[in-house]
Amino acid sequence: MFTSLINLFYPRICAGCESFLLQDEKVICTRCRHEIPLTNHLVIPNNEAFMKFYGKIPVEFAVAHFYFHKKGVVQEMIHKLKYKGHEEIGEAIGIWLAEELKNFAPMQDVSCIVPVPLHPKKLRERGYNQVTSFGKALSEKLNIPYDENVLIRNLYTKTQTKKNLLGRIELAKNLFDISNDISLNGNHIVLVDDVITTGSTLEKCCSALLKIPNVKVSIICMAMSQ
Repeated sequence: MFTSLINLFYPRICAGCESFLLQDEKVICTRCRHEIPLTNHLVIPNNEAFMKFYGKIPVEFAVAHFYFHKKGVVQEMIHKLKYKGHEEIGEAIGIWLAEELKNFAPMQDVSCIVPVPLHPKKLRERGYNQVTSFGKALSEKLNIPYDENVLIRNLYTKTQTKKNLLGRIELAKNLFDISNDISLNGNHIVLVDDVITTGSTLEKCCSALLKIPNVKVSIICMAMSQ
């Protein structure tokens, strides 16, 4: 009865279309689950996400769950997750994708899930890393440790729009580094983020992770711009 009263005054709505959720629906309604554009990357070895990094950085695999379109449902969900504090969206996407990853053979030797980090100042401003709930949901469902202390973001960058190309390249060179933890030698690390756009940030993160001796790196993201 108490739950019914809460739902009466604070009705649960879909993170995508904002329609009322039915009793057995959580975060994302059934209609949106059927209409969200899936990439099917898990069944395409040399998929478009993997090819983003081909010849630039050695990754074992790269996948995104959804396609990200401007003014689409996925953009609405990611916006709420990233800027409105709706961390339950990342968790829901992580649980959804984890079910698919359970039968994905390249995941079998993964030993650690690592998020793209925020700079401490940005983390204080926002209050959370939008990737955390996604990464932790994958960790819990796949029984793989989640470690947010492996990667360090060295520079606080409010915006790069006013910098010229050379300035952005120079800035990116030292954007990420690894902590002094060397316990991941020879491990297979999965790097997680929200959206693959140019792939530049993920590429820099992978470069930092590859400083770990004999490490293998893969990428899993919630969405990919198309």
